[in-house]
Amino acid sequence: MSYNIAIDGPAGAGKSTIAKKLAERLSFLYVDTGAMYRAMAYYFLSHHIRAEEEDRIREACGDISIDIIYRDGTQRVLLNQEDVSEKIRQEEVGNMASATSGYPFVRQKLLNLQRSLACSNDVIMDGRDIGTAILPDADLKIYLTASPEARAKRRYLELVQKNIPCDLEAIKRDIEERDDRDMHRKIAPLRAAEDARILDSSDMGIEEVLSAIEEMVRENRKEEKISGEPQQKRENR
Repeated sequence: MSYNIAIDGPAGAGKSTIAKKLAERLSFLYVDTGAMYRAMAYYFLSHHIRAEEEDRIREACGDISIDIIYRDGTQRVLLNQEDVSEKIRQEEVGNMASATSGYPFVRQKLLNLQRSLACSNDVIMDGRDIGTAILPDADLKIYLTASPEARAKRRYLELVQKNIPCDLEAIKRDIEERDDRDMHRKIAPLRAAEDARILDSSDMGIEEVLSAIEEMVRENRKEEKISGEPQQKRENR
């Protein structure tokens, strides 16, 4: 019986970092849905397709193949058999992913793969709408957030460590614009699921966040063991 953890939240909240480390500790499969959308965005950019060109994006979806594989314990993202794991981490790609992820045909392209992985594995999946749209029956839903200032500072320090030129205020503006776009898109907007546990990491370190979520998992599993809820949920699917 698979156990699913959904982690949602705005850009820069540390979802991927936390989800990866938590998956290692719990021996779960980590599914980076954001990387899947970024892979599609990278394809659009590399083929000179603009975010507003809806018809071209719809047509391009038929030419895209995305696979998630693991090499030496590390998740790799393949776009049409090419490993693009590093290429998709550029800021330009992230902005394109945010701008195009609201198209229903883009979302449908990835939905079946994501749900299939969750049905057959213990998974931790992070994104913008995992608990509200992708895995509405997830055993544990977490909305991981942080203030725009805290998220901008983290991103700034990350880029500085990589010797990438950046501006803190520009990063903060970009984050706020992305938040607004994600929260107001017509299809599956960013929001906390009604039964999600809210975790604000603005003043927390990585270990503190991990410990808090591990405690949530322990509590949740105790509750479900008593109620038998996971079996009931899956029988009702």
